[in-house]
Amino acid sequence: MIYAGFGFRASASLESLLDAYTLAGAGAQVAATAQDKARSFLFEEFAKSAALRVDPIPKPLLEQQETLTQSEKSTQARATGSVAEAAALAAAGPGARLIGPRVISADRTATCALAIGEGK
Repeated sequence: MIYAGFGFRASASLESLLDAYTLAGAGAQVAATAQDKARSFLFEEFAKSAALRVDPIPKPLLEQQETLTQSEKSTQARATGSVAEAAALAAAGPGARLIGPRVISADRTATCALAIGEGK
């Protein structure tokens, strides 16, 4: 199964998340992000519009993931190199692998990464 992980700024819009998801290749069944952002109105609206189930990822689980991207800002804010990559891997479960590194929306406010796995 394919899992989409997301990172996004407070200034992101629905279009930002859709753009990042489209650029990543879409095709997921689950949208995962940091637990504190997963229940935001924006993320829930995005998941609804893309017909994806929301998977909130707890901070300790995000921090345990090895990401391809090593963003200094993300490391300082969330203790992971990429929230999108870490969320996708965490949701996809043990043995998951990234399809590729995270992609960034055109307005640079949202990121998305896809992972393949059996789920957590």
